[in-house]
Amino acid sequence: MNKKWRTGGLKIPFCLVLALLLCANLHAQETEAQPLRLSPEEAVERALKNNLGLESSRMGMSTKRRASSLSWNQFIPNVTLGAGISNSNSKVYFHNESDIPSMILDPMREQLDTVRWGIAGQIQASLTISVAMFDNIKRLRLDYEGDLLAYEKAKLQLERDIRKAYHNMLLLQENIALLRMSAENVDRQVQMALANYNAGLAPELTYLQARVARENMRPTMDQAENGLKLMMAQFAMYLGLDYNTPFELVSVSENMDFIPLDVAEMISKASSGKPDIQELRQTILMLQSARKAQSHSLLPSLSFNWNMSPFYFLKPKPETSINLLSPAESKFNPTANISSQFTIMFGVRLHSLIPYSPDFQNIKNLDDQITTANIGLAQMIQGTEIEIYNTVLALEKTRISAQAQAQTVALAEQSYSLTEQAYRAGLQDYFQVQSAEQSLRQARVQMLEQQFNYLNGLIDLEYSIGVPFGTLSTRSKE
Repeated sequence: MNKKWRTGGLKIPFCLVLALLLCANLHAQETEAQPLRLSPEEAVERALKNNLGLESSRMGMSTKRRASSLSWNQFIPNVTLGAGISNSNSKVYFHNESDIPSMILDPMREQLDTVRWGIAGQIQASLTISVAMFDNIKRLRLDYEGDLLAYEKAKLQLERDIRKAYHNMLLLQENIALLRMSAENVDRQVQMALANYNAGLAPELTYLQARVARENMRPTMDQAENGLKLMMAQFAMYLGLDYNTPFELVSVSENMDFIPLDVAEMISKASSGKPDIQELRQTILMLQSARKAQSHSLLPSLSFNWNMSPFYFLKPKPETSINLLSPAESKFNPTANISSQFTIMFGVRLHSLIPYSPDFQNIKNLDDQITTANIGLAQMIQGTEIEIYNTVLALEKTRISAQAQAQTVALAEQSYSLTEQAYRAGLQDYFQVQSAEQSLRQARVQMLEQQFNYLNGLIDLEYSIGVPFGTLSTRSKE
């Protein structure tokens, strides 16, 4: 009897449900196993959109932008509103009470010496205007511009790291492919040594040496593969993806030209365009703005104050006037007492004018910070000059090595072609052909390593001189 599932009023066979679940599972596995194909530009685009570190920088920049756009809010007056219940317990004394008849004095005391409850309110508004407030607006704008520079610097650093990591992964993939080819050749050597040993054509030592060579290759293979997995996981983290996301990388063209580089021109561009130098210059502007605001805080300020204090009487209510002859005739009782005050004050903090006051010391501290920052800027410019000079020399060295390696590749191609021709003529065995092919592939991998070193050097140079990525590295591929 077949089992059936009920869904509403519909009966579904159990075997059909199992088949659907199995198909869905297989489809999910195929989808998960399909690698994500990315070019360097696509990887950079994903990273700039999804990187968590960059998202944090964006949030900080948004906060600074809001503070800068709303910097005028310091001119909003401070307004305080309060209310409560109050009582007034007054005791009235008269001069020469002995001269006042008791028939008049007693009603007056009964009327005035009374605990009166009421509702008390208070409204206060104040505004202080000083020159330093305008400096604070400029400081907030400079603070936002500094955070914007920091965000652009983080973007450039991320793009630089993505492009260099992409090249390093491509090179590691080629090295792993070369290791696998070497492992296959070593396996064939082990099989050949075993066949010769069994046939009595080779001693057992030869067979054991071949096995040792094969076993020695396994740690190297494992280390390279684990290194690639770790690099892929870090790359996925840059892009905001899961650590186990597989990637399919687009190979870089092997045709690359080496471009001429003018050291003086590169240094001149780096002195004004390097993100680190721009950021430090912005920091100096912020310190100068803070110093100006601190100096202007010593100037006089103008204050506006308004205060209103209403009081609403509860029972018993006081009388406005007292008839000494007939107190009972005073029947008009007030319900509230409202007082207000408006003040305009022009003031200066005298204690801040003392040369040894904290405000004066803050100005001195800011002067020291500005001087230190300028010294740091000069040191950074000098260090950048050395860095650019070093990078250009390293690129020139890589160019010479790549040109020499190109000749090695040409010789390896010629050797492989002659070995293949000899194999077809029966003069060489297939093992020699495979060895020549491995040598050719190794020469090409070394050539690719030199090319990637050159491209990575150009990427570092592009970051240092503050030009868009691809300005130099694209020219080398044209």
